[in-house]
Amino acid sequence: MKLWGGRFQKNTDKSVDDFNSSIRFDSRMYKQDIQGSIAHARMLGKCGIISEADSELIQKTLAEILCDIEKGLIEFETDAEDIHMNIEKILISRIGDVGKKLHTGRSRNDQVALDIRMYLKEEIINIKNMLISLEEVLLKKAEDNLDTILPGYTHLQRAQPITFAHHIMAYCQMFKRDLERLDDCYKRTNIMPLGSGALAGTTYPLDRYMVAGELGFAGITENSLDGVSDRDFVIELASCLSIIMMHLSRFSEELILWSSHEFNFVEMDDAYSTGSSIMPQKKNPDVAELVRGKSGRVYGNLMALLTVMKSLPLAYNKDMQEDKEAIFDSIDTVKMCLPVFTNMIATMKLKKENMYKAAQGGFTNATDMADYLVKKGIPFRDAHAIIGKMVLYCINNNKAIEELSMEELNSFSDKIEEDVYREISLEKCVSERKLPGGPSKASVIQAMDNLRQYICSLK
Repeated sequence: MKLWGGRFQKNTDKSVDDFNSSIRFDSRMYKQDIQGSIAHARMLGKCGIISEADSELIQKTLAEILCDIEKGLIEFETDAEDIHMNIEKILISRIGDVGKKLHTGRSRNDQVALDIRMYLKEEIINIKNMLISLEEVLLKKAEDNLDTILPGYTHLQRAQPITFAHHIMAYCQMFKRDLERLDDCYKRTNIMPLGSGALAGTTYPLDRYMVAGELGFAGITENSLDGVSDRDFVIELASCLSIIMMHLSRFSEELILWSSHEFNFVEMDDAYSTGSSIMPQKKNPDVAELVRGKSGRVYGNLMALLTVMKSLPLAYNKDMQEDKEAIFDSIDTVKMCLPVFTNMIATMKLKKENMYKAAQGGFTNATDMADYLVKKGIPFRDAHAIIGKMVLYCINNNKAIEELSMEELNSFSDKIEEDVYREISLEKCVSERKLPGGPSKASVIQAMDNLRQYICSLK
C-alpha cells in the first residue's frame, strides 16, 4: 500500500510505478531530505505538535538511517516513488506509528522544494570553489607571462600586439562574473519553503523561522503558492552554468586553434591530449574539444527547464519533477569540466617565440603608426588614411612597416622622424597602453592584484 493510497481501490500499474518514480535520480538528495526532516521533527516537538519523546525518537532514527545509507546498507525501492517516500517508509518500518507523525504539517510539495534548494546551495559552493581554483591557475599563468607578446585578434585577423597575461586576464574577468552570478543565485536559492504545505500552508502552529535557522537559510518564502511552485532558482542556476560553459567553450576554441600547426602557439601536455587510431603523428586537443562540445548539453538543459515551466498553472504540477535530471546533469557536467580544464591549463606549454613572430606579422603596429602621426599634429582620420596607403605599399613590396627606410617612410609623410622605429616596436606598442584595463605590464599587474583581492574576499 502506498503511503498516499487511502482513497485508491486498485494498486498502481507496474509501468506507472516505473514511469512515475524519480528515485533513480532524486536519491542523491537523501542527505538533504533527512536533514530537513530532522529539523522539521525537532520543530514539531518544540511547538508541541507532537511529543518531545516522539520528536527525539524520529530524529535519532533518521540519523541512523542516514548513517546506514552512507554505509551502503539501504537499497531504495522504485514503488516508493521518490527519496522522500523512501526515507519515510524506512522510518515507519523501524519505529512504527511514531514514524507516521513526521509528515505532520508537511507536504511532499514543500519537502521537495526544500531538498532541491539545500542540494543546490551546496553545489553552488562546490562550483564556486572550482572556479576559484581555475582563477588561481590563470593568475599564475599571467604572472609568468607579463612580457610574453602575441597578437590580439578581431574577426580572427591579427589586430594589435598584447601580452599573453593580458589575454588570459580577459578570461579571468569572465570567470569572476561567473562567481558573482553564482553568489547572486545563491541568495535567491537560500530561502526556506518548508511550511508552504501542498499550496496553502497548514493550520498547525509551525515555527518556520526555527527550521530556516537550523538549516542555514537566510529567510523564508512569503507566499505558500510560490513556495511550492517556484523553480526560478533552478533555472537561474542552469543559466549561470550555461554561461560558465560558454566561457569554457570560448577558451577551448582558442586553445584548439592555438595548438594547431597553423598557429602553433601552445602545446597541450601529453596527459591532456589523445592520439589517432590511424595517424601516428597526431596529438589532438580532445579535452578542449569535449569541453566545447559539452556546453551544448548544458544549454539544452536550460532550454528544457524553461520549456517545462513555461505553461504551468499554480501551484505544484508533476511536470516539475523534470527539473531535477536537467539541473543535476548540468551540475555534473560543469563539475566534470572545470577540474580537467584547470589542469590542462596548468600543464600547457607556451611557444613564446611563435607568439612573438606572429605579432610581428599582420601589421599589428599600424594603429600605433597612425597614433605616432597624430602626436605629430596630423588629424587622426588623415593619419589613418596615410597608414592605410603605407600598409598597401608594404603588402605590395613584402615588407613590414618597421622594415621601411626613412626615405620610404617620408614618402608618405614628412612628419616621420628617426624616433618612429622605437615608437612602433612591439614592446613600445604594448607598454604605452597604460590605461586601466590595458595590456601594459603595470595595468595587467593592477588587474591581477584586484582579482586576487576579490578571490581572498570569497575565502
